[in-house]
Amino acid sequence: MNLLTILTLIPLIGGAAVLSLKADQKDLARRLGLAISLIALGMAAFLWFQFNPSPGTNGFAFEERADWLPSLGIEYRLGVDGLGLLMVCLSALLVPFSMLASWKIDQNPKLYFGLLLFLEAGLFGTFTALNFFHWFIFWELSLIPAFFLIKIWGGPNRTQAAYQFFVYTLVGSVAMLLSFLAINVATGINSPAHIFDFRALAELAGNHKLEPIIAKLGIFKNPSTTMTVLFAGVFLGFAVKVPLIPFHTWLPSAYSEAPTGTSMMLTGAMSKMGVYGFLRILLPIFPEQTRAMLTPLLWMAVATIVFSAAAAFAQKDLKRMVAYSSINHLGYCMLGIFATVQLTGSQMNGPLEKEAALNGVILQMFNHGLTAAALFYFVGLIEQRSGGLRGLNDFGGLRKPAPVFCGLMGITLFASLGLPGLNGFIGEFLIFKGAFSLAPGPAAVSTIGLLVTAIFLLTLLQKVFSGPLRSEWSGWRDLTAGERLTVVPMIALMFVLGLYPQLALGVINPTVVEMVKQMSF
Repeated sequence: MNLLTILTLIPLIGGAAVLSLKADQKDLARRLGLAISLIALGMAAFLWFQFNPSPGTNGFAFEERADWLPSLGIEYRLGVDGLGLLMVCLSALLVPFSMLASWKIDQNPKLYFGLLLFLEAGLFGTFTALNFFHWFIFWELSLIPAFFLIKIWGGPNRTQAAYQFFVYTLVGSVAMLLSFLAINVATGINSPAHIFDFRALAELAGNHKLEPIIAKLGIFKNPSTTMTVLFAGVFLGFAVKVPLIPFHTWLPSAYSEAPTGTSMMLTGAMSKMGVYGFLRILLPIFPEQTRAMLTPLLWMAVATIVFSAAAAFAQKDLKRMVAYSSINHLGYCMLGIFATVQLTGSQMNGPLEKEAALNGVILQMFNHGLTAAALFYFVGLIEQRSGGLRGLNDFGGLRKPAPVFCGLMGITLFASLGLPGLNGFIGEFLIFKGAFSLAPGPAAVSTIGLLVTAIFLLTLLQKVFSGPLRSEWSGWRDLTAGERLTVVPMIALMFVLGLYPQLALGVINPTVVEMVKQMSF
């Protein structure tokens, strides 16, 4: 039934429908945008419950395939495994959440909600496409609405933040595009078939046949040098998107200047595109090059964890604090990914530890999307109620007039720092369980990030909600009924995944097993 195509078309057509409304139909634009996002969420839930990969498909389901430009290796090919499906569901969940958080936007809401739907279509396409040409279209499609969402509705420094975000991401995308064009050209030399298909390229790489093909380009005398250069181009595209330190400098300003709903999408879903790219594309196609660069990559992940946690601790702006916290949590994902590249020789527990780490990475991607988006939502509410203030020292004692606000934000903060019983714990636990066996040194240093994260998140909770109530905030409003209905489903999911992580692990573990099988031990 071409279910993945239908899923992608829902927000694409829906966004066009919202944009077609008249300028004075603001309420209708909001309601129609939310309704379309809920339809997409329902479709994603249907795919979740119907997910049942057929034997021989390497864990993929709902596959669609049609010729597009076969002479260039370009085809329309879709499919999802546990990783892709979980990211599709995360995207579908966050869009209505961010729309509800943006409900009071009065400046051209039809354009705002339409762009959010276009962004959702880009996310769906990115997480379902299996051919580079098709995938790259949606990868770039998500960049355009995000740029305008920051540029038009952002804070005082929105123009600089939007252009910085756009230029950084575009440079990475161009580098990646050039690498894949080179691969496509090489596969067409002395062969009738150009290859853009991710799974076909991964199979060639796994059988050590890709490097001899790349050697036909003749760019360097040593074929491994050519492969390393192509690897660097693809790596840059994903490293900027995550982002890994030192490619992170665009993120704090973009996240802090973006409107609340857009910040929720940037941290909750768009950052996962980079991590997804490492798992789906970089590791399977460039396993030897990743392994050759393993030591600097591992320590780059450690720097992402530790330095971003320290930067978050130094912040006085709540939104920038949450932004650096987002980098920190994605650093754990990168640590788990790079640790699994480690050769384990004859160690019998090697594959099991890799499976633990990768299960943790994928689960952490979903869990971070929930908690980080919810934190940006709460910070946005604080900013709205205070008339634009969001300094760490601007508040105090808010627990007294707003106990529900304090309680729900406190749960989200505890989920973010990895408290057992909440969703943030199990992903980090599995990552470190695998990483300590596979890369003990980097894993040990990375625990500093866990400690500093707990310190600055608890400091945030203490400074804003505890202590004596300042007189100017004596009339602080607690969460309204609508705000509670907006955030409670996310809070409930934090508890569900914290207490029963098998709900997600049962879907993603078969995908992880297939990934580990493709790695050389």
